[in-house]
Amino acid sequence: MFSHLEKTPRTLLVCERSHLDHEDARLGRHVEQHSFNHQLSLLVPGCDRLPAELDAALKGMRSFLLVRDLPLARLLEEDFIDQAVHKGSTYGLSYRTRIDEDNCYALLPNGKLVLSVDKDTYEVLGLEGKPSQYQRRPAGRYVVSVDLKDKTMSPGGRGHQRVLKALTEHTPLSCDLLLSQHLPGGEGPALQSLLSNHKLSEHRPRVSSRVMTSLPCPTLATSDLQGERRSCDPQSFLEWLGAVDAGVSFEEDRSGGYLSTYQCPQPQTLVDAAVRCGVSGLLLPEDIYSLVDVLRRSVLEPKLAPWLALTVHGFQDSPVSWGTAEHGFLSGGENFYTLVLFQNLDYWICMATGSHDACPP
Repeated sequence: MFSHLEKTPRTLLVCERSHLDHEDARLGRHVEQHSFNHQLSLLVPGCDRLPAELDAALKGMRSFLLVRDLPLARLLEEDFIDQAVHKGSTYGLSYRTRIDEDNCYALLPNGKLVLSVDKDTYEVLGLEGKPSQYQRRPAGRYVVSVDLKDKTMSPGGRGHQRVLKALTEHTPLSCDLLLSQHLPGGEGPALQSLLSNHKLSEHRPRVSSRVMTSLPCPTLATSDLQGERRSCDPQSFLEWLGAVDAGVSFEEDRSGGYLSTYQCPQPQTLVDAAVRCGVSGLLLPEDIYSLVDVLRRSVLEPKLAPWLALTVHGFQDSPVSWGTAEHGFLSGGENFYTLVLFQNLDYWICMATGSHDACPP
């Protein structure tokens, strides 16, 4: 009866090493493909205060909207398709829906509308889809993908009429939706004006920071990722980084009063101070990549430690993880990446998912 405990659930960790200026560097692509981010954490060892430019970048991430009880059919109306889908990149994600139990929806920046729905909803909709890769029972959940940029989805077109009818007549679907938009050059109408007839509120990402003193840090070298020295492998480093985020104490327990203790991987360096900053909300890839540009300049500061670490967590209940790959939920819904940037502009990027995800790109 405990056969499911005999082995640890599968997890995936994909790591790359490159240089920011290398012509084959894929960092921008990885950041761009991870569309729905809800939290980032930045660890800067060796300082007790962030450079002003870096502090401003963290606090300046764009706001997002929460639209209450929005009919999905509204996303198919002509003004929305024209202004929000064809102009710029719009990100939309159903709010407080659980990917393993509820109907969940996502509007991707490439114009695709993804519906992850239960069997009953799928059968009533009558739209073409495919069974979820991660369903717990046969044919219990389905995924429908609609390309709003396809020529058949032009208002009045055959495909547009079919999808609109499914979302309004067969089974009217609505949800609370998180929305944000990136417009090239910052030009174009705001989403607020397009959705002014609906109940909405604007929110700023929440920013937090704390200073840690006498923090033991792994002594990293860029070659560690490829096994040339292996003083601190990526798995051990991510475990340590998670312990720092969780506020785990690294003080040795000399009294023997605890069943387990955790220590920083060896070799290590004791830094006098380190700053840990966190930002949470609907965080766009464009803003995160702009932050990487600021980190690029900050990491060259001679007063800082030889490396910085930026971790970006995806929404646990998003229908997709990287690109259009389906995302599922087994125990934690993990999908995140960590960027370690060195002073010489070499970097590691470590991309991790749980059991219900495809391999990161």
